[in-house]
Amino acid sequence: MLTKQTLPLVLVLALFVSSTSSQELSKLDRGRAQDILSGVAGDVRKHYYDPNFHGLDWNAKIAEAKRKIDAAKTFNGAMSAIAALLGALDDTHTVFIPPEHAYRHDYGWKYQMIGQRCFVTRVRPKSDAEAKGIKPGDEVLSINGITLDRDDISTVQYVFSILRPQLELVVSLRDPAGNQREVKAAAKMRETKRLFDLTTANGMTDIWNIWRQEETDEHLRRARWIERGDDLVILKLPEFSDYSAVQVAEMIGKARKHKALILDLRGNPGGLVDVLQRLVGGMFDKDVKIGDRVGRKESKPQIAKTTHNPFTGKLIVLVDTHSASSAELFARIMQIEKRGMVLGDRTSGSVMEAKAYFEHTGADTAVYYGASITDADIIMSDGKSLEHAGVIPDEALMPTAKDLANNLDPVLAHAAELAGVKLTPEEAGKLFPYEWPPE
Repeated sequence: MLTKQTLPLVLVLALFVSSTSSQELSKLDRGRAQDILSGVAGDVRKHYYDPNFHGLDWNAKIAEAKRKIDAAKTFNGAMSAIAALLGALDDTHTVFIPPEHAYRHDYGWKYQMIGQRCFVTRVRPKSDAEAKGIKPGDEVLSINGITLDRDDISTVQYVFSILRPQLELVVSLRDPAGNQREVKAAAKMRETKRLFDLTTANGMTDIWNIWRQEETDEHLRRARWIERGDDLVILKLPEFSDYSAVQVAEMIGKARKHKALILDLRGNPGGLVDVLQRLVGGMFDKDVKIGDRVGRKESKPQIAKTTHNPFTGKLIVLVDTHSASSAELFARIMQIEKRGMVLGDRTSGSVMEAKAYFEHTGADTAVYYGASITDADIIMSDGKSLEHAGVIPDEALMPTAKDLANNLDPVLAHAAELAGVKLTPEEAGKLFPYEWPPE
């Protein structure tokens, strides 16, 4: 947003539709953009859980997007028109997946909402951001002139990280002492291949590179543990990833050896429903209702079945503004069933069930794109949806700017204290070192 008022997602995206560039949109690329629009709009029409599109005139919205593509000056502008079309649904899980850019980019720093303010949380060593003096604990007042709040930060991150990566970001910052400054931090851009050969003709080089990337991603998604004698085990779960039934059973088994479990779901964007069901089932000696899955044609209850030998000890769940989807559902179930305590910040409010649909345009050279499309809302057993609401913790506790600057984790330290284990914020901040993905 360009003012201090909150702009809806569709308007934030619309700011980028008519952006100028030195490279004009060719007739071929404009036609491709219209093909992509047709494919995405058709998939939404076919699969979206609400056939009435929340009262939107979907045909009129498609026609509007077509006109914007006709007027777009760049391919990125045309892609922004399609993103804005899906943004009009105001649905956190219905998102355009544009064709992949022919480069990798890394801004070298991370930021998120903490309470009602946005802060720098991580800075990559040897990045331009570090060289320009961006530090954890700096409050982010604006990025490229856009002020940030809880309602639109995910849209801004989507635009700058997926839809329209920038060569640099102009960031207005305020340090913990209250001093304000403006910084121009360049992204690290690395060109990638425009064409991938997935045959054996090139010695499978491209295939091997894809596999290596997947191995790296899997490493970053792994569950991590810290044990404090028999009293406490801390499980850091970065995603509800594709953990097998055996892996989830091992998590429950390890927890069962301790009096208390701290399940750290901060930064967890959610993931697979099957994993959620297994993990919830491992916390109860009875079957538990997750909620009603309200789809396009029917409503069905989702049940987590209890495991043979569940964990019955003390449970504390940590959440923050980046805890989303399945992570939010898990935390709310623990509250509704009075099974455990939820500690931290109000969660994302991004709780729908969605499926990704991928398409391509072109014959000899294919351009791949897609969309994540919501196929169900989840109504909890209290009769409410968490979409745009999130989970309110039983005890609100967030790091301060000084905590971020000094790598202190008072949230985890307090959770350990509630479990009867002494852990200082300094010690807690060192337990799970942040791992940057390769550039």
